[in-house]
Amino acid sequence: MSQLPFTIEGFAIFVVLAVILAIILVFMGIKSVPQGMEYTVERFGKYTKTLPPGLNLIVPIIDRIGSKVNMRETVMDVDSQEVITRDNAMVTADGVVFYQVLNAAKAAYEVNNLERAILNLTMTNIRTVMGSMDLDEVLSERDAINSKLLTVVDQATNPWGVKVTRIEIKDISPPRDLVDAMARQMKAEREKRATILEAEGDKQSAILQADGQKQAAILEAEGRREAAFRDAEAREREAQAEARATAIVSKAIAGGNVQAINYFVALKYTEALKELASAPNQKVLMMPVEAASIIGSVAGIADLAKEALNLKGGDGDPLDLTDSDDDSPRTPGSSPWRG
Repeated sequence: MSQLPFTIEGFAIFVVLAVILAIILVFMGIKSVPQGMEYTVERFGKYTKTLPPGLNLIVPIIDRIGSKVNMRETVMDVDSQEVITRDNAMVTADGVVFYQVLNAAKAAYEVNNLERAILNLTMTNIRTVMGSMDLDEVLSERDAINSKLLTVVDQATNPWGVKVTRIEIKDISPPRDLVDAMARQMKAEREKRATILEAEGDKQSAILQADGQKQAAILEAEGRREAAFRDAEAREREAQAEARATAIVSKAIAGGNVQAINYFVALKYTEALKELASAPNQKVLMMPVEAASIIGSVAGIADLAKEALNLKGGDGDPLDLTDSDDDSPRTPGSSPWRG
């Protein structure tokens, strides 16, 4: 009877220890996975399953967490490296890689050190892709470089359960002397273009100026031709008028009209005086002039003009100097002419 209390006390301790152990085992079997992460479960060192985000249960002691894999898209910088292009130009290039793990088990067990593997693979392919291009292509076709890199690296990382979403070349730096040579080349090319454009402008200006001069010459020639036509027409009309006047005066002279003769004498006399007065080598003109003769000639011209304009004669009939049926010579006393 004296040993019973010790037995009860030992059983109570055992129960307490068992409860504590059960609680510990329960906590060991409960695993809470945060969002964006996945855990791999290993049983005696072998992969069995992947725990998704949330509350999960595993078998304590037998199962354990193998790897904690980040399933979110990750950005990784690619260090600068020297690359030799196809035309033997050395450039320095760096970049950035965006990737995302799609299969946690493959990312954990198919490759050792996933980030280092992706980094080295990207750097190697940067040298391969850029080394197959000329310097001008490397500097001007970054989109093509990014596309080729993405295709190659994504295919290589596919067995690892990784999706490479984007590869971007951040900076391409040629050597300083090469940059200076390119700047001089660009300057020379731009100066060449400016010279060509200036020459084209001068050419167009010369063409337009020549065309304007041509049009002006054509218009000037047309003006001279029109003026010549009008001058010829004026001279023709003047000759016709002079011919008619000469014919009328000739008929008057043939008819014995002395005033017609006076008309010609006065006309020639006046023209002679005009020529003498307008001579450049004559400053003073001294010659006898009979005023009465000039007045008489002028009076005769007035009478002759009246008769030519069909004014009425002494018998009241109009005088016709152009047409006459009687071609016999007339005297001043036998006709309406006044002597």
